Amino acid sequence: MTAESRGDIAFDNERYLAEQSEAILDRMREVGGKLHLEFGGKLLYDYHAARVLPGFDPNVKMRLLQQLASQTQIILCVYAGDIDRRKVRADFGITYDADTFKLIDDLRDRGLDVRAVVITRYEDQPAAETFANKLERRGITVYTHRPIPGYPADVSRVVSDEGYGANPYIETDAPLVVVNAPGPNSGKMGTCLSQVYHCLLY
Repeated sequence: MTAESRGDIAFDNERYLAEQSEAILDRMREVGGKLHLEFGGKLLYDYHAARVLPGFDPNVKMRLLQQLASQTQIILCVYAGDIDRRKVRADFGITYDADTFKLIDDLRDRGLDVRAVVITRYEDQPAAETFANKLERRGITVYTHRPIPGYPADVSRVVSDEGYGANPYIETDAPLVVVNAPGPNSGKMGTCLSQVYHCLLY
């Protein structure tokens, strides 16, 4: 017997969609400009969340983004070290570079605009360079962010031209920019803060 058949529903997907989309729209109005939003966890097939939250739709986060698709562009982050080590996602058994291509296809199939891929903490790793070339051959814009010495503790360096300022600014033209990644520790927050730094500076 499943949790649903027993009536043990802990998560209301429709309420989540309504309240979360309204909260995001409220925050966009409050910011008054471009909102960069780190979006953690899996956008599709989040079976871990479904196991711990009875009733949770494993694809509800994607449904949320689809509701906001006309106002949204997406940036994906991948840590260069994960590409270099050929890190594998435990749930699907595929490497992070393969998962990135899959995620791009999944997003585009659902009408969502993937603006760019950022390879974070890039230090000229050959595998990361090969990955970037494959993305560009598919018409996907690629940016690289190098490690910032002293990150995150050395705030005066991080929030300066030698830190976030040294990263290229990722051009977007939607009011909501969602930053996601195929796995944890991929540089989503750093990418968001780098974008905000450039927006405030210029």
